[in-house]
Amino acid sequence: MSLPADRTALDLLDAHLEALWDGTDLPLPQGPVCLAAEGGGGLAHWALDQLRRIPCEPKDTFARQVGGLLAEFRCRRCPWNAAALRLLDDTYTFAATGPRRHEDWAHDVHAVLHRSVPDPRGWIRLDWDRTNAARHTVPAYPFDPPDASEFPDRLYPLEAEAAVAALAIMAEEWQSEPAPVRSRPDRDAVLADARTLLDRYGPTARYWTNATAAASDPAQDFLAAGLQGTESHGFLTSEYLNGLDFFEDLGLIAVTDDEVGVFWSFGAY
Repeated sequence: MSLPADRTALDLLDAHLEALWDGTDLPLPQGPVCLAAEGGGGLAHWALDQLRRIPCEPKDTFARQVGGLLAEFRCRRCPWNAAALRLLDDTYTFAATGPRRHEDWAHDVHAVLHRSVPDPRGWIRLDWDRTNAARHTVPAYPFDPPDASEFPDRLYPLEAEAAVAALAIMAEEWQSEPAPVRSRPDRDAVLADARTLLDRYGPTARYWTNATAAASDPAQDFLAAGLQGTESHGFLTSEYLNGLDFFEDLGLIAVTDDEVGVFWSFGAY
């Protein structure tokens, strides 16, 4: 099934802006981006107009301003994107959704962790390591996920509200967190953003986590414990690359008949 023209156009523009941000594309919209201008409606025209106003030099300033434009473009594109950026963009996290293609959804999660499938709706992905050279050594970096057959030994089911809380505390830092979500004045807004993200998967979604506390309690109160009080089965690489060791992680997986959502928080030093 072909995608709607406006969706295709906005996807093209998103990819172009991300390439400019990464320094891998020309600073003038050409080729596919012109198609985006023709089919993407008012949002595409707004973004291209803003892009033309950004000076090409110096390059680091250009990249920084394009990154800001990309974030605003994604926020304006849909509320889910805006919630993802508000909740998770300031912490070392991974957030991505892929299609459900297998009876054993662990294979679909593997595809998401290896960045081998796109978001089925063209919505935002948060991935600090998408261009990290460490992926030449560890393709799924920072992940080194177990085989699909081992997932049942590493993951535990969660009730929906516990999943919301687990996702919300990913807004915290693993070390020296000055303001755990439970004590923040915007606590309810943080939880609302987490709920918005999980609402994408619908009321029949099933949730899984690598947090060991969930082994005995699928309604675990993650908010009370906070990120620093969470222990888990690791899904991360043990290799020391680019000056980073990984010591903690918290993962949340959402599973539906059509999609798998993967949210992960990393503690690295």
